[in-house]
Amino acid sequence: MRQPVALQDRARHRLPAIVALALPVLAGIACLVAFGAPGSYVAANGAGLALGLALLLLLDAPDERRSRIVAVALVALLYLPLVAGPAYNDVTRWIALGPVRLHAGMLVIPALAVFAARDKLYAAPILLAALGAALLQPDAASGFALTIAAVGIHHATRDWRMGLTAIVGFVATLYMAVHGELPATEFVERVLVDYAVLSPTVALALFAALVASFVLIATAVPLERPARLALAGSLFGFSLMALLSNYPSALIGHGAAPIIGYGLALGLVRKAAA
Repeated sequence: MRQPVALQDRARHRLPAIVALALPVLAGIACLVAFGAPGSYVAANGAGLALGLALLLLLDAPDERRSRIVAVALVALLYLPLVAGPAYNDVTRWIALGPVRLHAGMLVIPALAVFAARDKLYAAPILLAALGAALLQPDAASGFALTIAAVGIHHATRDWRMGLTAIVGFVATLYMAVHGELPATEFVERVLVDYAVLSPTVALALFAALVASFVLIATAVPLERPARLALAGSLFGFSLMALLSNYPSALIGHGAAPIIGYGLALGLVRKAAA
C-alpha cells in the first residue's frame, strides 16, 4: 500500500502543476475534435499528455552536479536537428523519431529554463548556448522563449547577467523572425487566430485556459520562484510568437513535444520540496 499512498501524496503536492499542464492540453484536444482535426492529431496530443503527466508525477530534480550534466545534454539535444533532423526550406527545428517529428525547442527549453534558474554560476552560458542552437535552426519561437525565461530569472534574482542574456536573446530573436518563418499548418500554428475566425467564444475559452496555465506555473507549482518565473516566461515566449507569426501553439495546438517538455519541466521538483 505504500506506493499508492506515496503517489497520492505526490499528486496532491503537485496538483497545481497537474492542472497547469492538463487544462490547456485538454481544452486544445476538445477544440481539435470540435473543429474536425485528423484523429492522429488527437491521439498524438492524448499520448503526449499521458507521458507528460507520468513525467510530472514520477520525476524529481537531480542534484546540482547531475543537473549540470543534464542541462548540457539538453543543450546538445537542441543542436541535434542541425546534424540529423529533417529540413524544410533550410529550417531545421525537429528531432525525427521514425515517423514522429518533435519540435526540439518545445521539447527541451522548458526543462532547460528550470535548470538555468537553479544554476547561478552557469545560467547565462546555458541559455546563450541554447540561443545559439535556435539561431542556427533558425527558430524565433525558441529564441523568444529563452529570452523571456532569462527575463523571468532576472526578475527573481536581479542578476545582471540574465539582463544581458535577455538583451542578446531579443536581438537574436529579431534576426530569427526575419529568416525562419514557414507556412502555417492548420491546427498546429496560429490556432487561436484560426479559432477566433470560426468561433470567438471557443477561442476566448482556449485562451483563458492557456492564461490559467501561465498563472499557475508562475505562482503555484511546487518549484522555487526563479524556476517558476523562468518556466512561465518560456511559455509566454512560445505563445506570443504563435500569435504573431507562424509558430506552433504550445499546449493548445497539435504537437506532443511541448506537452512532454512542460510535463518534464514541471516534474523537476527538488526532493526537499517533494
